[in-house]
Amino acid sequence: MFRVVRGVPTAEELAALVGAIVTRTRPVAAAAPPVVSRWVRSGRPTGATPVACPGAWRAAGLPR
Repeated sequence: MFRVVRGVPTAEELAALVGAIVTRTRPVAAAAPPVVSRWVRSGRPTGATPVACPGAWRAAGLPR
């Protein structure tokens, strides 16, 4: 519940307030993770992710 502390709101202002509260209290459905095809995954690098450290820029150009 809520109550007006100061002033006299109009019917439109109260309706806007109630609409905002109802919208904010609705549970949000979790979005499904995007589906990634095997073809796309095959082009992505595998293994350890690069780490920022001294000399990392040099190591990035070396063959693995």
